[in-house]
Amino acid sequence: MGEDVEKLKQHRSLLEYLREQNWTGRPAGRFEIVGLCPLHDETQPSFYVNSRKDVFYCHGCGHGGDLIRFVQLSRHLSFRESLAYLSSRTPPDTGSAVVLEQAADFYQQQLDQYPEALAYLRQRGVHDPALIRELRIGYAPGGKLRRHLTAQGYSFALLQRLGLIDARGADALYHRIVFPLEPSRPIVNLYGRSLGSAFAHRFLPGSKGGLYAWKKVQHYPEVILVEGLFDYAVLRQAGFPNVTCSLGTHLNSDQFRQLCHGQRTVYLAFDCDPNQSGQQAAQKLACRLSAHGIAARRVLLPEGHDPDSFFVAGGDAQRFHSLLETAQP
Repeated sequence: MGEDVEKLKQHRSLLEYLREQNWTGRPAGRFEIVGLCPLHDETQPSFYVNSRKDVFYCHGCGHGGDLIRFVQLSRHLSFRESLAYLSSRTPPDTGSAVVLEQAADFYQQQLDQYPEALAYLRQRGVHDPALIRELRIGYAPGGKLRRHLTAQGYSFALLQRLGLIDARGADALYHRIVFPLEPSRPIVNLYGRSLGSAFAHRFLPGSKGGLYAWKKVQHYPEVILVEGLFDYAVLRQAGFPNVTCSLGTHLNSDQFRQLCHGQRTVYLAFDCDPNQSGQQAAQKLACRLSAHGIAARRVLLPEGHDPDSFFVAGGDAQRFHSLLETAQP
């Protein structure tokens, strides 16, 4: 039973549950929110919720405790009955997508406040404000995410389970440009691209989902597939709406199935690195797609370039169109 209790608390915080019951409150401290007590009638707010400790206390009626205790009191149930009640109304991933949305929104709000982050985007060739907003690109400065999300009522345990913070409470995507996956809702993951060499690029734990922004391109008869999100961003910025991204050279089963659904031509614009790993992966993928009746063409970028560096080095839409026209089976 102890494991069940802990699992329940990780998936749903007290404040989340109260808000589902239409309870409202106002900040009363760093981690505290105060409002009218749901357990008795009152006109002056005396019901305090501590989002960090995930507990409540009412100075009016004297009751306090955690989520399960609140359900016991509000629904007049035993401990076991309260646990069963909450378990039956808590899907396995309750709150996960919502928390990722909150984190993505927070990171997006931080971007304009940090010149180093904007400078990095410009360095990578991404400068269109409308596109940056559309893709919900953000920045993780570190030191602020945990405070922001716990103030919203999300428990430390939930944030740690999702991989947003580490065991010390530090921001897992610290000092990284953040891309939500997917830019349209619901988000399935977050990707952090390090501004320098001190930190590795990383995804949060869990699946990276299907092809990036696939809903926007799935009806095009010709689709451009790239490896990375900056490749995607510069092509969109250059006026190519039919681009998607596999987040690496190896497609998962969902991504491959998406490409094979319907009749289309897929242009594989993978990196042209010195060791030829990108082109080798493109060749293998082209063969797999052809075996499923999908026309595949390999886009031969200049030696040492990917789509991002191609545009940063002075390439333009006309030259990239020429590369598409000369793409090889």
